[in-house]
Amino acid sequence: MSSTIESAEHKALRTAVAALGQRYGREYLARVAREGGHPDELWADAAKLGYLGVNLPEEYGGGGGGIAELSIVLEELGAAGCPLLMMVVSPAICGTVIARFGTDEQKRTWLPGLADGSRTMAFGITEPDAGSNSHRITTTARRDGDDWVLTGRKVFISGVDIADATLIVGRAEDARTGRLKPCLFIVPRDTPGFGRSVIDMELQAAEKQFELTLDEVRLPSSALVGDEDAGLLQLFAGLNPERIMTAAFAIGMGRYALARAVEYAKTRQVWKEPIGAHQAVAHPLAQSHIELELARLMTQKAAALYDAGDDMGAGEAANMAKYAAGDACVRAVDQSVHTLGGNGLTREYGLGSLITASRVARIAPVSREMILNFVSHQTLGLPKSY
Repeated sequence: MSSTIESAEHKALRTAVAALGQRYGREYLARVAREGGHPDELWADAAKLGYLGVNLPEEYGGGGGGIAELSIVLEELGAAGCPLLMMVVSPAICGTVIARFGTDEQKRTWLPGLADGSRTMAFGITEPDAGSNSHRITTTARRDGDDWVLTGRKVFISGVDIADATLIVGRAEDARTGRLKPCLFIVPRDTPGFGRSVIDMELQAAEKQFELTLDEVRLPSSALVGDEDAGLLQLFAGLNPERIMTAAFAIGMGRYALARAVEYAKTRQVWKEPIGAHQAVAHPLAQSHIELELARLMTQKAAALYDAGDDMGAGEAANMAKYAAGDACVRAVDQSVHTLGGNGLTREYGLGSLITASRVARIAPVSREMILNFVSHQTLGLPKSY
């Protein structure tokens, strides 16, 4: 069936996840973040219902679906006001990479736990001096006998404190060419030399951001994921789902904000009619709805291409989906806060904190400008400036 028309199974999944989200909602997640906790109850319930591992292979306890199904789960939780950020990292990036490229031992060790939510994995690629330039990654991996030794730093890595391990992107020397090539390593949380410190963020979120240091971290050869010569392919196998899931995260947040504004505009009465009757209020909300729906269409296309095994096609669509969803989310949140006026900045209505949160979808995991670079070079064939 065409990915533009949602299947009955996907509609049923949306309805079921939305019901779970309604049981928790925005206030639950805000309270957990204020208290410095983690959304463990929601995570456990989502896991019990099979939602967290819906994209992972059935033989390892997953749902046997794809990123299409996982993105629906995240979007609907977001639309209910309680998105789970670690879904982007643990089952979508790390679970996908291990399922596609991991050894049999790695699959047996990690996939059942990632699928049932009992284990989580973080993902470490961003570095202080590399930003979006993965070719400038300075975390190096060198051979020492049968072991690997990792040295380097990472920054803005989500959920390392709760993750059982972090999938670290490093670079190892190619024996034939002498050049550095990307490789992925599973680094357990308590590995000697693996340090972390919390980054103090303005963002109100249950998931903390960390700076990581890898000081001569010694790992067995079994820590390397897949083939050391396929690093770039493996890396992009994780990055495309990350972009698709970030788009779903953004669409869910935009839908949540828009629903609050529409509800308010229908009942808030200052003159004769509710304010929603005025086109200056109604039209921007209608425009936001259109933009969110368009972003969702591209997200569905990207997920369908990825799940069909078209990595190149999915790369283009995933970047476009992330771009469209990030912009649609920021505008929806902005317009929703504006619709509520002063109430839009009160804790009671829960929209003010989304002003900061909505920017995340524009910045992470790759900036709008880098997506425009990708489209201008890869799609339009324009020359590079760098």
